[in-house]
Amino acid sequence: MHRNYDITVIGGGHAGVEAAWISASMGAKTLLITQTVDHIAQMSCNPAIGGLAKSHLVKEIDVMGGLMGVAADRTGIQFKTLNLSKGPAVWALRVQSDKKEYSAFMRSKLEAKKNLDIIQDEALDLVIKNNTLAAVKTEINGIIHTRSAIVCSGTFLKAVIHIGKKQIPSGRLGEKSADSLSKKLKEHGFETGRLKTGTPPRVSAESIDFKDLEVHGSDDHIIPFSFRHKKAYLKQIPCFMTNTSEITHEIIRQNFDKSALFSGQIKGTGPRYCPSIEDKVNRFSDKISHRLFLEPEGLYTNEYYINGFSSSLPVEVQKKALRTVKGLEKAHFVRPAYAIEYDYFPAYQIKLTLETRNVENLYFAGQINGTSGYEEAAAQGLMAGINAVLKLRGEEPFILGRNEAYTGVLIDDLITKDIREPYRMFTSLAEHRLELRHDNADSRLLKYSEKYKLLTPKEIGFLKNRLENIHRLPEIFASMKVKKHRLNEFQTTNSLEISDEGSDIFRLLKRPSVSIDKLLDSKILNLKEEFSYYELKQAETLIKYEGYIVRQKEMIEKFEKNEKIKLPQNIDYKEFKGLKKEACEKLNRIKPVSIGQAGRIAGISPADISVILINLKSRGLI
Repeated sequence: MHRNYDITVIGGGHAGVEAAWISASMGAKTLLITQTVDHIAQMSCNPAIGGLAKSHLVKEIDVMGGLMGVAADRTGIQFKTLNLSKGPAVWALRVQSDKKEYSAFMRSKLEAKKNLDIIQDEALDLVIKNNTLAAVKTEINGIIHTRSAIVCSGTFLKAVIHIGKKQIPSGRLGEKSADSLSKKLKEHGFETGRLKTGTPPRVSAESIDFKDLEVHGSDDHIIPFSFRHKKAYLKQIPCFMTNTSEITHEIIRQNFDKSALFSGQIKGTGPRYCPSIEDKVNRFSDKISHRLFLEPEGLYTNEYYINGFSSSLPVEVQKKALRTVKGLEKAHFVRPAYAIEYDYFPAYQIKLTLETRNVENLYFAGQINGTSGYEEAAAQGLMAGINAVLKLRGEEPFILGRNEAYTGVLIDDLITKDIREPYRMFTSLAEHRLELRHDNADSRLLKYSEKYKLLTPKEIGFLKNRLENIHRLPEIFASMKVKKHRLNEFQTTNSLEISDEGSDIFRLLKRPSVSIDKLLDSKILNLKEEFSYYELKQAETLIKYEGYIVRQKEMIEKFEKNEKIKLPQNIDYKEFKGLKKEACEKLNRIKPVSIGQAGRIAGISPADISVILINLKSRGLI
């Protein structure tokens, strides 16, 4: 093992994997430190990637050279496209993965990676000299000198698992928490807080009665995450749906006092949008049932994940309540549900590059910044890895705007919003979501992948060719005429209004009731050139939403004006006349880089922005 590295990544979860992978890909000598090598990229909770809004992040990671989309495709056992009844801005992919295969795939990719070493060890402390990172102190290997470090600690910092009144110091059931590093980070001047999350029980398939449960299989037309893939690689198997009952809820109500959540035992704030079953029963007392999804953990295990039944109740209460649910009357618990409480470090302490403000060349990524979810963590890990390498090279940082990517929205929100609960990505958080679709990540981000050499020349060539095809198709469609009699045959078959004249494919696709799929099925669309299904669907979206997309681009141009007004980082806002005390404190704490970012800080009003602009002009700074 070497003793000197360019970049050391602490933690082998979803953030750590992407950080280590991309930094090694960019040529930096990289070390990944993980407590358990066998658990690299472990799916601690739901064995799935993507979902509403989260799939946007995965697509962006894929185009920027990351691994998550590739791993999801290669280990996927169920592929679903969600929200197809709505507009393309909120379409999303979700892939149920084989849990063990996902972790094994990621480990194999990292182990084969040039410039990357992996060790099983625990980081105990950081060696900091003159406010600059110098080394990482580990339990087994001692001092490891490194030019940069990226802390991707997940839920392991001073972590405690709660099952009823039982408290277990653990970052994941059966794995020890990382207490030393959290303590040392506080000693180094970082402010900390506590958050809570949880996971449901896993039950054996043999104990489930599937016959009356609602079946949810893979889509007929599978759409992979990665642009490199065209199909699923593993056998596809279904998930199942059932519901809790009033009896279930009554058992839970009778045992509220035994829940670690309600007894006051848990101090950290949990995720609002992924509550425990006892929290749902309490908050939504008028509901007589809640949906539960039974999701297989893999092809070679009999464990099922009971999605929707996260809990911190005692095990016996969990069993009693769950066994009142249809199909789960004889459920055998392989692993219990539990809540986990852990330290995080509020993200106003990091820059948009994810480098910390206190210590130069030290980066935080993932749940340490207050986020929840594999996808949010992976996006941060990727960006931290890229920026750590760029800084060591002496190059300008890579910062994505809110108008460019959900990754940009994520990082900007973490810094400017007052995060008091685990942050989760939603499409509603993006002001320009029609332009930030999950299926056009390549058109938005390819220029950066090319600039920073995040993809191979062959991959970049493939994506460029694909984008050229997409932009050629509307013109091709406009030249493809459909005669009246042929058009009427198509309209009659699809129960559409009969036309008085012919049309062209472009104008047909403008109609809400006409789709590429219908045109292909009826063979009314016959192309001489070979275009992929992806290219045809992209062209369809550009045609159907042309007016909306133009208006959104106009909004983005206005948005960019405020982003271009940069704010000096050495300003003391207490010196600004007319600025409220609260605004001064927040501005000095966060140090926004632009007027646009200043306006997004929680508690900063339009009047405050006007005062800032007046003061900047009076000082000749803008």
